[in-house]
Amino acid sequence: MSANSMYKPGSDGVSRRGFIAGTGSLLGAMALSGRATAAPRTAAATAGPIESGARVPALVIGTGYGGSVAALRLAQAGVDVHMVEMGMAWDTPGPDGKIFCNTLQPDQRSYWLRTRTKAPLNYFLGFPIDRDIPRYTGILDAEEMGGITVYQGRGVGGGSLVNGGMAVTPKRQNFGSVLPTVDPGEMYDVYYPRANAGLGVGMIDPAWFDTVDAYQFSRVGRKHAQRSGFPWTFVPDVYDWDHMKREAAGTATKSALAGEILYGNNAGKKSLQQTYLAAARATGRVTISALHKVTSVSAASGGGYTVVIDQLGTTGQTLATKQVTADRVFFAAGSVGTSKLLVTLKATGALPNLNSEVGKGWGDNGNVMCGRANHMWDPTGRLQSTIPCSGIDNWDAGGAFAEVAPLPTGIETYASFYLSITKNPHRAEFAYNPATGRAELNWQTAWKQPSIDMARTIFDRINAKEGTIYRTDLFGVYKIWGDHLTYHPLGGAVLGRATDNYGRLHGHPGLYVIDGALIPGNTSVNPFVTITALAERNIEKIVATDL
Repeated sequence: MSANSMYKPGSDGVSRRGFIAGTGSLLGAMALSGRATAAPRTAAATAGPIESGARVPALVIGTGYGGSVAALRLAQAGVDVHMVEMGMAWDTPGPDGKIFCNTLQPDQRSYWLRTRTKAPLNYFLGFPIDRDIPRYTGILDAEEMGGITVYQGRGVGGGSLVNGGMAVTPKRQNFGSVLPTVDPGEMYDVYYPRANAGLGVGMIDPAWFDTVDAYQFSRVGRKHAQRSGFPWTFVPDVYDWDHMKREAAGTATKSALAGEILYGNNAGKKSLQQTYLAAARATGRVTISALHKVTSVSAASGGGYTVVIDQLGTTGQTLATKQVTADRVFFAAGSVGTSKLLVTLKATGALPNLNSEVGKGWGDNGNVMCGRANHMWDPTGRLQSTIPCSGIDNWDAGGAFAEVAPLPTGIETYASFYLSITKNPHRAEFAYNPATGRAELNWQTAWKQPSIDMARTIFDRINAKEGTIYRTDLFGVYKIWGDHLTYHPLGGAVLGRATDNYGRLHGHPGLYVIDGALIPGNTSVNPFVTITALAERNIEKIVATDL
């Protein structure tokens, strides 16, 4: 199998020519869903934050992938939607003239309500690299719980603001283990292509890849993988590849080639702000309240649901508490946010009819990281694009798919760096702790060992072939594996268990889950395309039958 034949966007159903790269084209493509689109309105798009006492037809909690899909499709069906986002709008430049700070120079914009950074790769050459920062509602939440740190985007656009944009459709042969109650035919024929088009997914130009300095690290990864007999593949992304070419040529504002990724990209990346959310706002039926956090949802006496919302300040303080009524509520706060909220609402009696599956089936997508020390004749490059574009596939034989990741330090490190997704079988559960008044996760650090073992099926062989060793200075002192984290939280309100097969929560009509909480812990690849495609499938059914 050739390198280009795997993990194409919308594989098993759509070609690369079908993908839309520009935002203008994306907005036009959004209406191509096979349904009539309501006439746009103009007043709602400029409205301010939601007011206490308001009543809304649909309230969406969160502005990530699932929530953005729901908002757009509901609005196109003529439903007014209000979205509530805990993070900031990220639409105003800071003192340096930029909205987002650089990965190598984190400031208060970098982390959500922390006074010290907590970088995923927090050592270099054996020395800690985290630094003190002012407490602020920054863009990346490093939430520590149950023996794992979960990295999540905080802001309008959710995880799309802080991820590497790797937009991977799972191989069809693996789909049965990803979403066993969903028909793969409809997903690969309709909803994966729709999601890829809506997200603006594209592929790097292979000829440019082979020559540009910024992807030397990935070419070294290709050489080592292929010399050890592993399939190496290009993977699609939502970065604007034409923009990156201009970055390399010095004719466009640099973002991926200027070390921007972990705390946002100031140019080039097609986050949800440029795709689904832009299209949703253009309907005139979608409004967004940033720095608003939902704390309670309960049945309203006159029908619908009473939703309690705290308005936050930029140091995390509560400025006001609002109470609104929604005819329907869509939980899209991400796997962790949705799961914690639902578990709390059930335990405290706000939503007593939620079933016992709420909070269960949570997984980390098998994430584990490592680095390898290459020989001096295999430099990976001083300039590295922050946007990964390739991977090593050993899923069938060893249970691991490894992203060939950048290490954009600005100096030559002679290091190859990888984020692996593995077939880790462990699943955790959220449970409410009355003593703390919080939902807590029972993940155990030791549960990462299967992920390490699966990743080693790739890297032990490469090291043996190349005569190289693992780096031990990236995650601590003499520590090989980054086994303390996940970028891909999934599950906690699993489809067909906590909900019906379209995300309707059992026991409370008019409540829906439409985010990564529906997926039982693993997608075999980076998950956001699957989250988006599943949301497209579910909201189409909900619009057709529930409204």
